[in-house]
Amino acid sequence: MSALTSSRPSPAPRPSYAAVLRVPHARRTFAAALAARLSYGTVGLAVMLAVTRATGSYAVSGTVMAVFGAATVFLMPLRAALVDRHGARRALIPMASLYGALLCALAALTWRPGTPSVLLGTVAALAGACAPPLGPTMRTVWAGLLDDPRLVQRAYSLDGVAEELLYVSGPALVGVLVRFAPPAAGVALSALLIVAGTCAFVASPAMPGPRAAVPKGTPGRRFDRRLRSPVAVAAGVGLALSGTELLVMALATERSYDAAVVPWILAALSAGSAVGGLLNGAVDWHRPARVRLASFAAGLGLVLAVTGLAPGVWVLTAAVASAGLFIAPALTTAYLLAEETASPGSRTQAGAWVNTAVNAGSSGGSLLAGMLIGRVPVAVCFVLAGGVALAAGAACLVAPGAAEAPGAVKKGAAGDT
Repeated sequence: MSALTSSRPSPAPRPSYAAVLRVPHARRTFAAALAARLSYGTVGLAVMLAVTRATGSYAVSGTVMAVFGAATVFLMPLRAALVDRHGARRALIPMASLYGALLCALAALTWRPGTPSVLLGTVAALAGACAPPLGPTMRTVWAGLLDDPRLVQRAYSLDGVAEELLYVSGPALVGVLVRFAPPAAGVALSALLIVAGTCAFVASPAMPGPRAAVPKGTPGRRFDRRLRSPVAVAAGVGLALSGTELLVMALATERSYDAAVVPWILAALSAGSAVGGLLNGAVDWHRPARVRLASFAAGLGLVLAVTGLAPGVWVLTAAVASAGLFIAPALTTAYLLAEETASPGSRTQAGAWVNTAVNAGSSGGSLLAGMLIGRVPVAVCFVLAGGVALAAGAACLVAPGAAEAPGAVKKGAAGDT
């Protein structure tokens, strides 16, 4: 009996967040990636403050931020394709070096007033065009490090929650720095973080080696139609999320709430998202990722649709936190579905398309909410925001699933566990 017992294979590691971080090289690689990605949490506020101080114009600052953001977001799939084609080590170091150098140039130009606005916009646009796609690359590394699809799901959830925390802590770090130095110092700090963090990231033993030459015309150089489901939901979530932030402020003003409560209500949205992301990663789902993605989008839409009817500030805060519970799960599942769907040579680019969709939707949501507020009752605006998320979920269900896609991940879909 004892011999039989000893011959049994040892049980697989428990699929937990701790198990993810116990995988060889995982902690070192993840920590380096987070250090580099902290730059994206600091750079937005730092550039805005630095340009405003240097020019004395909010209009110029807004324009510079717009061109910087557009170049960063809309060229990300192209930069991610370079990572897929040439490998992370060959592609990320030149990108991070150029990006860091251009941020240093922008810091120098904004250290004192007087720099022409056109020059600031040009340098900012060039910097954004070189921003390395660290998030999509890290998710590709996770998929390569982990054989168990349940661990991949947990790794993606952990990655998403950590990224959200970076976007909260980054501005706080800049806020502390500008008490002792000009805002341009925050831009220089962002350059230091991206260069040092990226160098540590690509030096990790977990990083794949150089890629073999990719023939011209290989699939993945353009948008893959099989990515329509995750991209549509990511865009819908981004649009609904950014619209909600403006609508919360408008509702608080309309009902004469103390302005000091607005940051706490929005903090509840982030807290709800973090909790939802951790819970989503801890569950062994049995439904396919595409069905889960549609369900999360629908849940977000339904909660947002009734949020504008909240009778008081505490109910409003609870409703916003409840909406947040669906945000991180929806985005995490969108990344998982994109990774499942993508062909082996274009997984970084697939994740970058999802990232681009979130940011593009966020920009569009702010624009649309700003146009509607004051013309349409705020409660109706919440219904419209919820309708966008519901429509994205419905589109996900009617689009082709990842399981039918050639080149889908064969080691097991996260939704099959």
